[in-house]
Amino acid sequence: MADRRRLDQPRETRITLPRFDPEAFGQWSEGIARFMGTAKFLVYMTVVILAWIAWNTLTPESWRFDPYTFTFLTLILSLQASYAAPLILLAQNRQTDRDRLASEEDRRRAAAQKADTEYLAREIAALRIAVGEVATRDFLRSELARMGEELDESAVRRAKLERKKAKKAAAAATALDEPLEADDGDDPDDSVDSDSPDASPSSRRRLRH
Repeated sequence: MADRRRLDQPRETRITLPRFDPEAFGQWSEGIARFMGTAKFLVYMTVVILAWIAWNTLTPESWRFDPYTFTFLTLILSLQASYAAPLILLAQNRQTDRDRLASEEDRRRAAAQKADTEYLAREIAALRIAVGEVATRDFLRSELARMGEELDESAVRRAKLERKKAKKAAAAATALDEPLEADDGDDPDDSVDSDSPDASPSSRRRLRH
């Protein structure tokens, strides 16, 4: 008993508060707050108040349970207003939390989309660079046409060189045949023996033929 009466230690409380599901209570409060913000609620409340006032004003005094000044009606409306304000604030807080979560999710998605867009932009730039280094069909056509022209020019030059060589060979053969024709016009009796030292090379070639 002495330990329980010590002032330096907190006393154990045995009060058990009621427990409830915050999510279920929040949904219930939001439902009430949404209903109180509709035209249906205003119409119902107006009808009830008018019926209350009419009953306590037009009926006999023995039937009136809330005579003029309507104290009980004022108390009910005050209680309704005192509970409506916290319910509306609770609904607003829950809506604010949802908006905050939605904004964070939108921010996260925007950041992810930005990262994806930058990645795609880099990939497209790399593809454009790679495509710029690849030979296109027009480039291949132009290169093949240029190579064909170069081959044609080399063939023409080769043909010209062959014709020049042929002309030079023909001119050389003609130059060799002209002395022989000139020697054929001389007298055969005046010919000198090929074995003699006075015989010229052309006479020796003619006698051999």
